[in-house]
Amino acid sequence: MPVNSHNRQVQDRQTDPPSLFNSPRVLRARVRNKFLDRSAQWLVAIGGLGVIAAVLLVAFYLVYEVVPMFKRASISPLAEYSLPLAQAGSSLYLATDQHAEIGFRLTAAGEAVFFSLEDGSVIQVEPLPLPQGVSITSLALDSEASGMLALGLSDGAVLLLKHDYRISYPEDRRLITPVIEYPYGREPIPLLNDRPLSAVAVRDGEKSLLLVAQSGAEVSSVLMLKQRDFLGGEFTLKAPAVALSGLPVAQKILISPDQHWLYLLDDSGRIHVLQYGAGRPGVHQVVHQVVQAERGQFRDIGWLLGGQSLISLSDSGVATQWFMVREGEAGEGLPRLTSVRQFQAGESALLYLATEQRRKGFLTMDATGSVSIFNTTAGRRLLRQSITGQPVTGFNLSPRANAILVETGDQRLAVWAVDNKHPGVSWSALWGKVWYESYAEPEYIWQSSAANNDFEPKLSLMPLVFGTLKAAFYAMLIAAPLALCGAIFTAYFMAPAMRAQVKPLIELMEALPTVILGFLAGLWLAPFMEDHMLSVLLLLLALPVVTVVAAFLWYKVPLAITSLVPQGWQAAMLIPVVVLGGYLCFALAPIVERGVFNGDFMGWLTQDLGVGFDQRNALVVGVAMGFAVIPTIFSIAEDAIFSVPRHLTMGSLALGARPWQTLVGVVLPTASPGIFSALMIGFGRAVGETMIVLMATGNTPIMDVNIFEGMRTLAANLSVEVPEAEVDSTHYRVLFLAAFVLFAFTFVFNTIAEVIRHSLRDKYENL
Repeated sequence: MPVNSHNRQVQDRQTDPPSLFNSPRVLRARVRNKFLDRSAQWLVAIGGLGVIAAVLLVAFYLVYEVVPMFKRASISPLAEYSLPLAQAGSSLYLATDQHAEIGFRLTAAGEAVFFSLEDGSVIQVEPLPLPQGVSITSLALDSEASGMLALGLSDGAVLLLKHDYRISYPEDRRLITPVIEYPYGREPIPLLNDRPLSAVAVRDGEKSLLLVAQSGAEVSSVLMLKQRDFLGGEFTLKAPAVALSGLPVAQKILISPDQHWLYLLDDSGRIHVLQYGAGRPGVHQVVHQVVQAERGQFRDIGWLLGGQSLISLSDSGVATQWFMVREGEAGEGLPRLTSVRQFQAGESALLYLATEQRRKGFLTMDATGSVSIFNTTAGRRLLRQSITGQPVTGFNLSPRANAILVETGDQRLAVWAVDNKHPGVSWSALWGKVWYESYAEPEYIWQSSAANNDFEPKLSLMPLVFGTLKAAFYAMLIAAPLALCGAIFTAYFMAPAMRAQVKPLIELMEALPTVILGFLAGLWLAPFMEDHMLSVLLLLLALPVVTVVAAFLWYKVPLAITSLVPQGWQAAMLIPVVVLGGYLCFALAPIVERGVFNGDFMGWLTQDLGVGFDQRNALVVGVAMGFAVIPTIFSIAEDAIFSVPRHLTMGSLALGARPWQTLVGVVLPTASPGIFSALMIGFGRAVGETMIVLMATGNTPIMDVNIFEGMRTLAANLSVEVPEAEVDSTHYRVLFLAAFVLFAFTFVFNTIAEVIRHSLRDKYENL
C-alpha cells in the first residue's frame, strides 16, 4: 500500500469520530439528558422561587391583618334635623339603643321621647310619673351600661327609671320596642322633704341600692337593702335615710361601684374623696382627700368603664384619669386618688364628657364645638375635630361607640358616625410600661381576657418576647455545650464503628414528637425535679467536674493499661462514670440538705433567699427543650466537622501538632460555618417551639430572669389564644402582630447568621 494512502486512512480515522459516539441511540440519550438537566434547573429554580414567594405571602398576610390596627379614628356626619318634640324643652339626657337606630332623650318637662336616629321622627313619648307641680332639678346616671337614671325632684324625692329596648322578630324581621322601666316602683323615694335636690347620685349593687342627694349644704344618703318578693319577683327597699354632715356644696356626686367611696365636685372646682360605709351604713370620713386641678378648675367628672377610673374635665382643656392607689412600697397604706395620666384636648374649657360602654375610652366636647376621642390604655388622643359652631346643650355616645349625638342651642340634633375600631393600640401600650387600673405602678402585662365585661385588656408584647428569649436561652445553655462537644468527639476522636452506632441513635431522638416531650416534661419531669431539686442542681454542677476528673485520671493511667482500650472507644469508659456520678449526686443530696440547709432546701431557696419557685419553670424547659434541640445541633455540627478534608488534619499532625492543637487550629475554624449554622438552626428551633413550652412552663406571661419561674413565649401564646380570639377584634390583630414579630425576629436573626456564616466561610475556605 502506498504511504500516502496509508497516511490518509490514518488521518480519516483520527478526524472522524467512531460511529459508536454518533449513533442514534447516543444522540437520543444526549438530548434526553440535556432536557433532564434543563428541567432539573427549572424545577429547582421554580421551587426556590416558590419558597421565597410563600415566605413573602406569609409576611404580606401578617402585615395585612396588622395594618388596620393603626388606622386613625374618624367621624363623619350621618343626619341632622330639628330636635324631636322640641316643644317639650331641651334635653336633660341623651342616649341610643345598642344598634344606634333609636334615640332617647329626657326632656326638662319630664317626658321620655324615643325617636328614629335616621330622620328624627318621634316613635314614642311617655310622660314620667311626677307628682303634681313637681319638676326635675337634678339628674344622675348609675352607669352607661345599666342605663339607670336617678331624677332629683323639687320636693326632695328621687325617681329611678331605666330606658330599655326589647328586640323581637315578627315575620323574621327585627323589631325594636323602646320601653321605660321603673325597677323600684313608680313612686319617688323621699330623701330631703320639700327641698329641691341640687345634686343626686345613685349606685345599684347586687344586694343594696345607695342614693345620695344634696340640697344646699344639707346632704342625705340612704342605703337600702334589696328584698325580692318571691311571688311577684319585685324588689322592696327598706332603710331609713341618714344625714351626712360636713360635706361641701357639690355640683356633682359620684358613688363607687362597691358603694364605699363618694366623689364630690364642689362649686369651686375641687374633687373631694370621702369613704362611705366603713362597715355601717351612713358612717363616713368627712375629709379624706381634696384634689385641685393643676391649671384652672374641674368642670365635670365621670366614670370610665368599670367604675375604677375617674375622668375629670378642666376649664384649661385637660382631661385627667384618676384611680385609687395604695400608699407605701408594699401597697399596704391608705388608698389615695392618684393622677395616672393627662390628655390635652385643646386650650378651651371642656364642657361635656361621654364614656364608652365597652372599652376604656371617652369623648369630650369643648367650648369651641370640637370633639376629642381618647383611650386611657393607649394613653393618647385619637382624634380632635370641630363638628359645630353652635353652643352645645346635649352630648352623648352610643353603646357601641359608633355614633355621637350632639344637641345644639338652636334646637337641632346632629348624629355623627364614629369609626374607631382599635383605640387601645399604641406603641406605649404594646411595648412600654402601662399603668393599668388597680396596679400600684406601671408594668409590662399581658392579660387579654377576663370574666367581667369591664375588663381592661393588657396587651403588652414585652412579656411574650422576654419569655421567648428566656426559654431559648436556657434551652441553648443546656443543649449547645452537650451537642457541640458530642459532635466534636464523635466526628474527630470516635472510632468509625462506634460512630456508626452513636450518630444514628442521637439523630433518632429528633423523631420524638414534641408533644410527647412536653407531656413528659409537664407531668413527670417537673414534679420529679421539684421533689429532687437539690439533687438535680448537684447533678448539673458536679457531673462536668466528675467527667473532667475522670478524663484526667485516665490520662495518668499507665500506657500499658490504656492501650488495652482501642483507639476511639474511650467514650465508652465515660458511661459508668456518668452513671456513678449521677448516683452519687442523688445519694449525697439528702446529706447535704440536712447539713447545709437544715433539711429544707426549698424553704431556704424561697424564704431565706426570696427566690420565687414555680413547679413548671425555665429549668424544666431547658432540660426538655434541650433534649429536643440537641439532635439538630449535633447532626449538623457533626457533619460539618467530619467533612473537613483529611489532608488538612494529616498535614497538621505531620508538622508536629498534637490532636487537640489540630482540632482547635485547623478543624474547628474550617468547620466553623457549619457549626455556626447548627447553632442558629437550633436556636431557631428553640424560639419557635410551642408544645414543650406550653406544657412545661405553666404558661405564665411574667418578666423574671429567675430560672425557677415560668414564662410564656410568642409561639405558645399564639397556639393558645388564636382559636379563642374574636375575628377582627383588637386582640385578634395583636396576636397577628405577635406572629409578625416572631417572623421578623427569626428572619432578621437568620439573615445576620447567614452573613456571619458566609464571612466565616470566606475567611477559612483557603485552609
